[in-house]
Amino acid sequence: MRGLDAFFAPRTVAVVGASRDPTKIGHLVLQYLLESEARVFPVNPSASEILGQPCYPDLASIPAEVDLAVLAVPAPATVTMVRECVKKGVRAIIAQASGFGETGEEGRRLEREIKEILAAAPGGRRPRLLGPNTLGVYVPARRLDTTFTVRERSPRPGPGDIAFISQSGATAVCIMEAAASMGVGLSAFVGIGNKLDVDENELLDYFAADPSTRAIAMYLESFSDGRGFLERCRRITPRKPVVVLKAGRSASGAKAAALHTGSLAGSDRVVEGALRQVGACRAYDEEELVDLARALGHGRPLAGKRVAVLTTAGGLGVILTDLLESPDRGAGLELATISEQGKARLRSLLVPFASVHNPIDLTANASNEHYAASLEVLEAEEGVDAILCVMQFQSPYVDDRLARTIVDWFHCGPKPMVVVSIGGELSQRGLRQVVEARVPAYPSLWRAARALAALYERGRYLARCGIELVRPEETAGREYVAATTTPATGPNHGGSDHE
Repeated sequence: MRGLDAFFAPRTVAVVGASRDPTKIGHLVLQYLLESEARVFPVNPSASEILGQPCYPDLASIPAEVDLAVLAVPAPATVTMVRECVKKGVRAIIAQASGFGETGEEGRRLEREIKEILAAAPGGRRPRLLGPNTLGVYVPARRLDTTFTVRERSPRPGPGDIAFISQSGATAVCIMEAAASMGVGLSAFVGIGNKLDVDENELLDYFAADPSTRAIAMYLESFSDGRGFLERCRRITPRKPVVVLKAGRSASGAKAAALHTGSLAGSDRVVEGALRQVGACRAYDEEELVDLARALGHGRPLAGKRVAVLTTAGGLGVILTDLLESPDRGAGLELATISEQGKARLRSLLVPFASVHNPIDLTANASNEHYAASLEVLEAEEGVDAILCVMQFQSPYVDDRLARTIVDWFHCGPKPMVVVSIGGELSQRGLRQVVEARVPAYPSLWRAARALAALYERGRYLARCGIELVRPEETAGREYVAATTTPATGPNHGGSDHE
């Protein structure tokens, strides 16, 4: 993890290749970085001032130490600039240009040249390098953004607690835009590109130790060091969930991955088994990657598979029953049996024609109060391991306050909960409200069922690791957390200093 803080919390940043042309990458990167907490220095020998900032002809002319240099110049010039960074004593470099190993022998020659420059750097002055062929980093809480897509066209997620590592920049931009539309936040994004120096393994260690990160999501096309990756996952996953979307599963997919980043994808059967062994959760598409990272990062692991379904639509309850229990395309869970005492309480609280059998149907006459009363009953049921709450706004007796009620029960109630809401503008607004409150909530029944299944598998994995789930009132926080006893294979966490 040596030197990685300079990528995520630099005091000073140089933008090499800064441009006055608003259509150029060097302009966008400079524009976005000027909003950060860092002191920013544009570098361009043909300009004296850009965006109101004095421009420097080269790195050597900057009258300060440079923590991070963003190289927004073509591939051949990148080699020259890396050499200049070493002379300046820059701590970290983001090499954004493509045209390296992914394009053929000439690109690989340029990569070898950069490696030689870094290897020959004097002791203590060797910078770390991200890329080449990378968007760089995005840290919302620090307003640090080196990604060069236009914000108006690709909105970024706000601050959150999921770290996102991606081997593909354009894929990451699409995923981040979708996450932003849902209200999902990130602790950081980092594009690893061609992984010439910094790779996924070092970043796993970094975010495992990052107190602002609760789950790590990764899009990978290859492993820099597969054995090292698995060893890290084995240490990290008992304390922090890791979700991996590993592409290149098919022969054609592996070939496409090799053409994309110039790397080999490896045997998918081996990857599948190995990830399962070390407790990493595998995602199979971009939607599942974010869904599962949210479920595992924000939700509570299940101690058992018995689920209570709370809905206002009988049909949705039937569909969910199939999705939870069916051996064919089901989630491997089961419906909980509500006790006779619990049913009696529900009958006394709900409308006479409500169904108090699981799935519990509040009917279209449901009100905010019916939801709250039912959740209170289910939270007290001993035979319930988790609640799947269908938050519907179609009833005339339900309003915006329902979302707040569900958020409160999620954070304060003793049972793990996943939420689903299906519908138009009102449903989407309620869904965003609970997602922003870090509740695992989804716009489809299957995505909610799948999230619960991931939390169940997480609970089983923690149990195999000898980690006991403890209730919130037994801890300093309000959430279910792993017990304080560290397993023999557990990582050493707790510091904010990544060096």
